[in-house]
Amino acid sequence: MHEQFLTCPHCWEEISMLIDTSVSFQKYVEDCEVCCNPIEITATCENGELIGFNVSKID
Repeated sequence: MHEQFLTCPHCWEEISMLIDTSVSFQKYVEDCEVCCNPIEITATCENGELIGFNVSKID
């Protein structure tokens, strides 16, 4: 597992989430823990390391 810090694209608060680095590609929607708006998360991992991470605002 990897703790990733990010800025919510809705409320601009810094939040963190855990990324399972044993999964090579993940794309899912999670609600911001501060403002509860949906965020699309994309994570790419290789050999247990996070190599790509993107956060997108969902309107």
